[in-house]
Amino acid sequence: MELDETEGLTGKLLIAMPGIDDERFEKSVILLCAHNEEHAMGIVLNKAVLDITLPELFDQLEIPIVGSPGNDPILKGGPVGQDRGFVIHSEDFESAGATIPISNGLRLTATKEVLSAMASNAPPVKCRLALGYSGWGPKQLEAELKQNVWLVVDADDEIIFDTDFEGKWERAMQKLGISPARLQRGPVGRA
Repeated sequence: MELDETEGLTGKLLIAMPGIDDERFEKSVILLCAHNEEHAMGIVLNKAVLDITLPELFDQLEIPIVGSPGNDPILKGGPVGQDRGFVIHSEDFESAGATIPISNGLRLTATKEVLSAMASNAPPVKCRLALGYSGWGPKQLEAELKQNVWLVVDADDEIIFDTDFEGKWERAMQKLGISPARLQRGPVGRA
């Protein structure tokens, strides 16, 4: 995929190719929340934190649970800043100076205020909490795209917000018309 330097990929999904040389990203689907000349930042959408639930996290952070936040899994957003929370949410929540737009109707906020909103009687209509994020330095993501490490596809709410983590990678591939069974396993890159 030839990438126009000014276009950016914010709001798109990255799909890890089989044979990616970093096991942390094997079969990952990542929502790119920011992409420009200096950096790229995204949240892995299909890997869950297994050792803590959302109500337990609220309890640890002393956030009163007023509503019913449910017991949705917390995402393992990536290997960077795993002690920080990032919430992907619908546009019905805004934290002045802290919420960034991702794409049509999607926002990202990393404040305690958004966690309080999630635990309230009026949470964002759609929201998913991730601990950590995935990050790339200048031109790093572009280099990986040229090496066919990632495929790029448009995001949709179902892939972003549902909890079928096992099926997300395959469903994202299918959005491109690719059958994962037909993909070759092995080192990713150019011969």
